[in-house]
Amino acid sequence: MRVLAVDPGYDRLGVAVLEKTKGGERLVYSGCIVTNRQDNIGERLGVIGQKFETLLKKYEPDSVAIENLFFNKNQKTVVVVAEARGVVVYLAKIAGCYLYEFGPQEIKVAVTGYGKSDKKQVIEMVKRLMPDAPDNALDDEYDAIAVGLTAMAHSRSEIKEVG
Repeated sequence: MRVLAVDPGYDRLGVAVLEKTKGGERLVYSGCIVTNRQDNIGERLGVIGQKFETLLKKYEPDSVAIENLFFNKNQKTVVVVAEARGVVVYLAKIAGCYLYEFGPQEIKVAVTGYGKSDKKQVIEMVKRLMPDAPDNALDDEYDAIAVGLTAMAHSRSEIKEVG
């Protein structure tokens, strides 16, 4: 199984590629798709779409895992993040990927065992569970790795080993 995991955003969209092999789970790639704050939202969504499509072609995942939105106080931000998330979901389906969707609490439970863990606790467990995770990544990148770990945990019975 190879999963392309996403922490949705429009300033930074966290991405991670995880793979299940005979030796266990490994991190193939992680990073962030960053957009220019000076560009309009259409331009930014275009950048997200182009870069995400490139990742799909390069890593050929069989599934995409993405975090569901949680509502914060700024509705404008939620709408724009939902649009970025829509671009990702659309491209994943066009690429023929199975789609996993998880809420923030599901991810925290899968990674830390506690649904109210804070960011620091999630990051520390990501580093423990995925030793090849970068030491000094942005929160969005760690969140994407956590989404990928959640997908792996939820699909253990379906996982086909690679290599």
